[in-house]
Amino acid sequence: MTRISATNTNMPAENANPVIALAPGVHCTVTIDDIAFGGEGVGRVADFVIFVPFVLVGEVAEVEIIELKKRFARARLVRLTKASPQRVQPECRYFTDCGGCQYQHVEYAAQLHLKQKQICDLFERIGGLDPGIIAPVIPCPQPYGYRNRIMIRSQWDKFKKALNIGFIRADNRLVVDIEECKIAEPALNEQIHQLRAHPPPKGGIKVVLRVAAEGWEVPRDSFFQNNFFLLPRLVETARDSLHDGGARFLLDLYCGVGFFSVELADTVEAFVGVELDQLAIKAARLNAAARGRQNGEFLAGTVQELLPELMERYPAPLTSVLLDPPRIGCLPETLALLRRIRPKQIIYISCHPATMARDLNVLCAEGVYLLARVVPLDMFPQTAHVECVADLRLNAGNRPK
Repeated sequence: MTRISATNTNMPAENANPVIALAPGVHCTVTIDDIAFGGEGVGRVADFVIFVPFVLVGEVAEVEIIELKKRFARARLVRLTKASPQRVQPECRYFTDCGGCQYQHVEYAAQLHLKQKQICDLFERIGGLDPGIIAPVIPCPQPYGYRNRIMIRSQWDKFKKALNIGFIRADNRLVVDIEECKIAEPALNEQIHQLRAHPPPKGGIKVVLRVAAEGWEVPRDSFFQNNFFLLPRLVETARDSLHDGGARFLLDLYCGVGFFSVELADTVEAFVGVELDQLAIKAARLNAAARGRQNGEFLAGTVQELLPELMERYPAPLTSVLLDPPRIGCLPETLALLRRIRPKQIIYISCHPATMARDLNVLCAEGVYLLARVVPLDMFPQTAHVECVADLRLNAGNRPK
C-alpha cells in the first residue's frame, strides 16, 4: 500500500511532486486546516487539496484517496493520529454511513462557530459582502430530535435479498437501512417502526413522514419549516426586520401555506401572499381565516406575473418584500424585477447561504440595496445546513422615480 505524508517525506526524490503519486487507493496523512461548506474537511498534500468528511480543523488524519480530479481529490477517513478536543461521540449508530448528518462528531457550540465562519466565507467570496454584518448563529434549543419531516426511501438489496428502508448513504446513492433517526422527533421514529412493520411492496418507493404542524393547514406535498423548536425565533427575527424597516405593506413571495404572512400580518396595514402551488394557496387562506387575519389576501401565480401589478397597488417606498424561495434561490428575472421596482425593504430567508449570497450580490450591485444585517439560525443541527434571514434596505439615493 502506497503512503504519502503531507510533507512528502515518504516519497522517493525522483517523484518529488506528490500529485503524481496520488491515485485511488493511495493512503495519505493530512492535517485539516478548514471545513468547507457542506461539511468536508480540507487537507493538502503539498498544495494539492484533499477533501475528507467527518473531520475537524487541527486534526491529523490518515485518509484513503477514493476520487482524483485535476484540481482536488476526495478521500475517506481511515484513522485519526491527532483528534480535536471539540470531537464528541455521535449519538447515532448510522452516522458516517447515513448521508443525513455531517456534524454529529462536532460538539454543538463548535458547530455554531463552524457554520458562522462558513457563512462569512461564502458571503465574502460569492457575494462580495461584508462578513461583519453577520450575527452569531442562534442555537437550536433541541439539537437532537427536532425534525418534524423526513423522507424514507426503500431499495431492494440483492445481497441480503430484502428491502433496505432508510436514507441515502453518505458515500453513494444507495439506501442505508435504518431503524431510527436521532435528529427526528420521537413521533417520526414511531412512524418509522410502523413503516418497517408494514414495508412498501417493492423498492424505489419514497414515503414522507411528518408531524402535523398544530393549528396549521398543510397539504401533503407543501412546504413547512421542519423545526418547530426554533421556529418562534425565526418569526421573531423576521418580525424585528419588518418592524425596523417601517413598511406599511408586506408582499410575501413564495409564501407556501402563508406562514410568514399570517405571523407578520399584525405588523403591517395590509399583506399579499404569492405562491404557485394552488393547494398551498387554499391552505394559506384557511390559515389566515383561522387566525382572524383579515388585512390581506393570497394569490396563486408566479412572482414574475403578479409582482408588477402588486407594486402598482402598493407603493414601493411603503412596501417590504419577503422572499423565502426554494434552496436554488431566486430566478434572475425575479431579482431584475426587484431591482427595477425597488421596494423599500427586502427580507430574504434561505436555508442555503451560497445561493443567498449569490442573490444578495445581484440585489446589492451598484449600491441599489444595502445589506443591513444577516441573522443565521441553526434550524438543522448536526447537519451542514443553516437558515439565514437577510435584511436589505433600499439605498436612499436609489428610490424609484
